[in-house]
Amino acid sequence: MRRTLLRAALALGCVGLAAHAGAVEPAPYPSRTITIVVTFAPGGGTDLLARKLAPVLQQALGQPVVVENRPGASGNIGASHVAKAAPDGHTLLMVNSSFAINPGVYGPLDFSPARDFTAVFNVGFVPSVLVVPPASPLRNLADLLQAARPPAPPALFASCGAGTPQHLAGEMLQLAAPVRMSQVPYKGCGPALADVLSGQVGLGIVTASSAAPLLAAGKLRALAVTSPQRTAQLPGVPTVAEQGLPGYELDQWHGLLAPAGTPAAVVQRLNQVLVQGLADAELQAQLRGLGYTLTQGADGTPQAFGALVARDLRRFGTVTAQLGLRLD
Repeated sequence: MRRTLLRAALALGCVGLAAHAGAVEPAPYPSRTITIVVTFAPGGGTDLLARKLAPVLQQALGQPVVVENRPGASGNIGASHVAKAAPDGHTLLMVNSSFAINPGVYGPLDFSPARDFTAVFNVGFVPSVLVVPPASPLRNLADLLQAARPPAPPALFASCGAGTPQHLAGEMLQLAAPVRMSQVPYKGCGPALADVLSGQVGLGIVTASSAAPLLAAGKLRALAVTSPQRTAQLPGVPTVAEQGLPGYELDQWHGLLAPAGTPAAVVQRLNQVLVQGLADAELQAQLRGLGYTLTQGADGTPQAFGALVARDLRRFGTVTAQLGLRLD
């Protein structure tokens, strides 16, 4: 009897050891390099912001953080790549409001902006700005609206890409005023600015963050900002609404997303690291110098950012349908 009980106990012990040996402990996070995929070319506001955030994550998480540019199709190429990445927090997506505009502008996408991502952190908002070379005869928005009024040819403007907030900002002028606008799309604000500087295109609509250094150096002149209020970075530049088009408003958010299914604990850790990192006064000053209004308090949670993305998917879907914008 004792031998039978002993054999049974040993058998149970072996089963217990086998079960314990088979249990998989979650891998520590992060366990390797983290990649932030930027959906636009180097030099634009989204790229600049990612390169500001990478050292914050690297220092706090103890792993290398690299920025990888995957421009094209207003961010859809980079977004598609990250949507298919492993949901483990090692591949992140740096986006702006284009992410919420694209479904209403492009044909069927090979990913779902609503279902294939989870929100991590919204860094803040930055307006777009209408800029011209210093030699341009356009001194303010009124000059532009007069120059673009039919029967004059459409006013060409360089945008940061088809379907971007800057594209939409130009198109929305046609809803607000009797003008004709026609975009010249680029793969990011950096290339768009390069052609405005060289005189290839006489007008640019770009993020204030990407244009700020050039404006400060006198290499560009600003006609208007698209935000509902003037930006602290460009206090002397009036809004579009101030210059005779009340109700005109298009602010742009910038934030980090992760593939859907990324563990909540990983998302929360990334969020906390960024919240803490952006509490640094020097970094705040740098970002405000680039035109950002930073997210604060409850607006900085993953849940709040997720709600903002969902809202703008609906809002921009309505606007693009009203404009009839399609880029199939």
